[in-house]
Amino acid sequence: MAVVLNVLTRGFRKLITTTGLRDHSSLTDELINNMDKKATWDRFYSENTRKATHFTNFEWFFGFDAIRDFIMPVLYSRPTSDTLLHVLDMGCGTSALGPSVYRESVVPVQVTCADISPIAVRLMQEHTDTKSVQPQNISSNLDFRELDCTQLHKHYISESLDLILDKGTIDALLRSRDGGIKASQVLKQSLAALRFSGSLLQFSDEDPDSRMLWLEREAQEPGLMAANVGVQEVGELRGVTYYCYQVSPHPAAQ
Repeated sequence: MAVVLNVLTRGFRKLITTTGLRDHSSLTDELINNMDKKATWDRFYSENTRKATHFTNFEWFFGFDAIRDFIMPVLYSRPTSDTLLHVLDMGCGTSALGPSVYRESVVPVQVTCADISPIAVRLMQEHTDTKSVQPQNISSNLDFRELDCTQLHKHYISESLDLILDKGTIDALLRSRDGGIKASQVLKQSLAALRFSGSLLQFSDEDPDSRMLWLEREAQEPGLMAANVGVQEVGELRGVTYYCYQVSPHPAAQ
């Protein structure tokens, strides 16, 4: 695990140098070591806001356009009815990912953008109110919520979500000093909250040789939980290869 963590940390340092956080400040060091802490992200979004002259969506890895073709086909493959499909953008930060799904979906969706930082949630709510994002389907809804993703079970009952999007959230936990247990909790609670027709889409730069083993191990509990795990390559961006991991729960064999 120490070797894997070192590789992930090196990858995160490379990410920092390609996303505008080029100076290795105390904030950068705090991010690398404490990405599982609420205070870290509050400080991150506060400092970004203080330095910015206007609001700009901050995208870890890449924006919606790079992964549209991975998300929308999975969303459209869900069984439809008169009810909304429930989508959770977990650890949304100030990314435009959730609002973009809300805007582009032709089927009715309830998109919830959730983050542990109330500062990020407030910034996103204010920006969306100002910009007045309009969906293709007039029945769709978009909301923002302060939420600790390690406590999903307190917010979502079993089999209540159709799609969970994770663009760097579990990566952040795995790369933090004490986040391994929390990452496992998030995965297990995500699978419990998904309908059996639903999926968790996890976007990461971790190599499948490592991430697939972790997902397959953590997503299986004999008699309690089972899931199918697959992977597709998203592509290379700024010298880093990214992947889309799809984890879909199914009834566990008794």
